[in-house]
Amino acid sequence: MRRRILLAILLAVLVTACALGIPLGYTALRVVESLTREDLAGRAQQIAATLDDEIANGRRIELDTVLLAVPPGGRLTVMLPGQADRTLGPDQGDDTVSEEVPIVQQGRVRLDIDAGPMRTRQTQVAALVALVVVLTVGVGTIVARVTARRLARPLRHVADRATRLGAGDFRLDRTRYDLQELDLVAESLDASATALAQLVQRERDLVGDVSHQLRSRLTALQLRLEALTAVPDEDTAAEAREALDQAERLADVLDELLTAAREARAVDAEPIDVARELAAIADEWRDMLRSDGRSLRMRLPTGLVARVTPARLREAIGVLLDNALRHGAGTVTLSARGGDHAGADTVVVEVTDSGAGVPDELAPHIFERGVSGAGSTGLGLALARALVDSDGGRLELSIARPATFTVFLPVPKAGDIPGVRWPSERSPR
Repeated sequence: MRRRILLAILLAVLVTACALGIPLGYTALRVVESLTREDLAGRAQQIAATLDDEIANGRRIELDTVLLAVPPGGRLTVMLPGQADRTLGPDQGDDTVSEEVPIVQQGRVRLDIDAGPMRTRQTQVAALVALVVVLTVGVGTIVARVTARRLARPLRHVADRATRLGAGDFRLDRTRYDLQELDLVAESLDASATALAQLVQRERDLVGDVSHQLRSRLTALQLRLEALTAVPDEDTAAEAREALDQAERLADVLDELLTAAREARAVDAEPIDVARELAAIADEWRDMLRSDGRSLRMRLPTGLVARVTPARLREAIGVLLDNALRHGAGTVTLSARGGDHAGADTVVVEVTDSGAGVPDELAPHIFERGVSGAGSTGLGLALARALVDSDGGRLELSIARPATFTVFLPVPKAGDIPGVRWPSERSPR
């Protein structure tokens, strides 16, 4: 891509340089010749006027009187009717520049000079024009390389983002290129990433919810079939046992669907040290807050472990810190603690600042796409929630004033330990 852009720009520069340089060179050669001839014609006219005065006054023509008007090294020829040609100066050879003018009274005057000096000046002018063309092409090459690099790098970045988006990486990328068209593409990719993340999340949630509901109904069916296996009628009991076997096979299929749904939501999730991961994220944002005259405070106890995707966690916490930088004020606090949320063990991460907080009318819609209280795109918080949800966590606005965003992260379970396979719970018998 970069090579094609470079070649296209270089071709345009080369064509332009040739289109302007060739006529310019030809015109310069003609100008040099024209100036030489005009100077020679002017001298010849001056000599003719002097000789005309001599003839009009009846005096004998003396060529020495016009010697100063003859160019250095040139040859003067005076042609009078009925008289032999009179010359002054050396023979100029075959390659000459000549100008001939009439004498008013009678005769003609011709000046000849060697064409060598004029050819030399023409060569110098042509070389100068060629040098200008070469310099133009050289400057154009530099400009072309810079322009190609400036265009190719953003285009490659946009292509990489599109590839990541197609592979299921829905993280926002706030890189902008100072090119209006590419910036519009980047914003469109951000909007698409958020929409796709939410769509995929809803589909995964739907698969999990449907599987869970079917599993509950199947459990009730199994309990009824187990009761039928104990009836005195042997045929009925046998049919009940056969139906129970089929129900157990269906339960195994639903268990696989539930497992697949959970794994799809957090395919890259792994147990991580929350304090270490958050400290690394804070290092990336501390300088940006400091440049704005603000500080970042951390309360990160050791020993907290959560099962998340590191890239998703970095992006989600980055969105919250960026939100605090753009819309908040004062000190930003990043804290973590153990907690209990919805009956399951969790790790709680909070991001808060000392600003005015979220307006009451905006708080219920803060995570909706396109909703923003300060003219931003309104995509960041929506994507942050989708990323946290993808790992089985939850992002909430726990306090509106001052704004406190709380992330609930799941903790690892026994089955999450690599290399250890735990038996799944069977349906009741």
